[in-house]
Formats: sequence, C-alpha cells, structure tokens
Amino acid sequence: MLKVILAADKDTQDYLWTIFHSMGRMSEINRLTWQDIDFDERTIILYTRKKRGGHLTPRKVPMTERLFDILSYRFKHREKRIPWVFWHRYWSRKTKEWIEGRYIDRKKIMETLCKKAGVKYFRYHALRHCGASLLDNANIPIGSIQRFLGHENRQTTEIYLHSIGNSEKEMIGVLDADFQKSTPQSPPQIKKAFN
Repeated sequence: MLKVILAADKDTQDYLWTIFHSMGRMSEINRLTWQDIDFDERTIILYTRKKRGGHLTPRKVPMTERLFDILSYRFKHREKRIPWVFWHRYWSRKTKEWIEGRYIDRKKIMETLCKKAGVKYFRYHALRHCGASLLDNANIPIGSIQRFLGHENRQTTEIYLHSIGNSEKEMIGVLDADFQKSTPQSPPQIKKAFN
C-alpha cells in the first residue's frame, strides 16, 4: 500500500492518506467539504447512504495527527470558492464546457498507481481493511472499530478484520504510532511520507 501511495502525486497522496486515516469510503471522501471539518475539535463528518436511494447519514470521525496536518495544509492552500476538499476541473462531453466539481468516481487511479508501483491491483477499500486490521491487532474493541468504520452491524466489521482477537483517542494513537514505529528503518522518502 505504501508503494502505491508514494507512486502518486501530492494531491492523490493526500486523498489516499485521508481515506486511510479516516477509514472513510471513497464516496464519503469525495463528498467531504470544508464545512464538514472541525479543526478545533479535530473531527470530520463523513456522510454515507446506508440504504440504496436513502438519505445521507452522518458520522463524526476523530482526526489522526497525520490527517490533521494534511487537511490543515489543504485548507490553508484551498481555492476559497470551492467547497470540496478534493475536487477537479474537467471537460464535460455532455455540456461541452469546463466544469469544476467534486469527484464522483476515481477508480482508474488505483489501477494506474498499482501498475506504476509494481504491485498487484487493489481498490480503495483495502485502505479501510488495513486500518481496521491495525486497530484490531492493537486490541481495540470491535464495537469501537465498528463505529469508526460506520458499520450498522458487527458482522460487517468482522469481515474487515483479518483476525478477530478504549476509546476513539486510543484508536487515533494506534494509527499514528503504528506508522511512526515503522519509519526509522525505512528509506528517506518513506519517512517523509509518514511525517
């Protein structure tokens, strides 16, 4: 996963780290606006549809230090007229004009990055699986992991965990600490990515 993230440009790295550190779904991160971020409280609100055609359901997610740094930097350098954290400018074949808007789908990026990094193709959801497994390996209660992932039922969370064996602040510490632990032996570009 790290090879794939490091193969990306800065904007895409921010996007991938945001998925990993918030354990958000691609659609939730694509919907993320600056109004959904509370830098003082260090939380973000992610919205998802629990049922097809249903309304968006919010969940509050605490930020890791890494996520706080990424979002703070992006906020400082944002285009003030654009409400989304991750957006793009694209040519609409339908309307024959340039449009600025949030991402709807970014599936092809992962294919390209996996190929560039020389690793077997995986999807964005693998970042959620990885984060959930790290928390599980650190003995974080499955109920806390379930809430963090935004799952309605425990069985869905168990599927995410590679092995089923305190609080949200402990989870954030685990995510930050696990990557900080692995960086001293890592090459300089990997250290830089985690710091």
